[in-house]
Amino acid sequence: MNITDNDMRQYIKNFFGHLKTVCVHKYWVFYYGCKLGIPVRAFFHDFSKFNPIEFFESVKYYQGGKSSPINAAKADKGYSKAWQHHKGHNPHHYEHWTDKYDDGTVAIKMPWKYVMEMTADYLGAARGYLGKDFSLYGELEWWKRKLSTNPCIHEETKNLMTELFCTFAVAKTVYNQQNNWVLREGYENSTLFSNENVMNGKVLLNYSGYPFTEFVFQNIDDILSNDYYK
Repeated sequence: MNITDNDMRQYIKNFFGHLKTVCVHKYWVFYYGCKLGIPVRAFFHDFSKFNPIEFFESVKYYQGGKSSPINAAKADKGYSKAWQHHKGHNPHHYEHWTDKYDDGTVAIKMPWKYVMEMTADYLGAARGYLGKDFSLYGELEWWKRKLSTNPCIHEETKNLMTELFCTFAVAKTVYNQQNNWVLREGYENSTLFSNENVMNGKVLLNYSGYPFTEFVFQNIDDILSNDYYK
């Protein structure tokens, strides 16, 4: 296979472009991780992206920093070695918490600390890819679209994530959840976020800010149809 000068220039451009994308992502994950109260986890977030298995496939499928090279690899080959390595080494991904693949696949409830890191990851990824077009309202729209694909996420983890995205969209800010014992204990003890408590696509919302003093049921669509939250 002959490698032209143009091929080499493009590869070098992709190499440093992807390196910048990873560093920008880590910056924003750390930013939101600090807001959520998990600075240490956020600092060590996604170091596996520098592993050759992940890094060089992502260089090959680099998308200009506008979308994930992992998705491009899957579209091209039907799978991604980078993703297989990444999800196996990073428990902040819900795909890490699945089992019984030969029997329909079962979702496992994620520990609280990894839900917080996953939240920071989603926010950081969107902030890095979208730049000035990022908004917490837009993240809630994205989360609703993701839910429509029926992702294999444990029901309580899914409902907690929904509550967080809705609350941040309403409050127009992200704030510390580590000392939010009502929410945390409700999740860890399975007293808030089972489908029995969160019915028909509705979520728990706190309108009074931190600390939580009142829960109100609100439908996601009611938030997305209200121009005030945009």
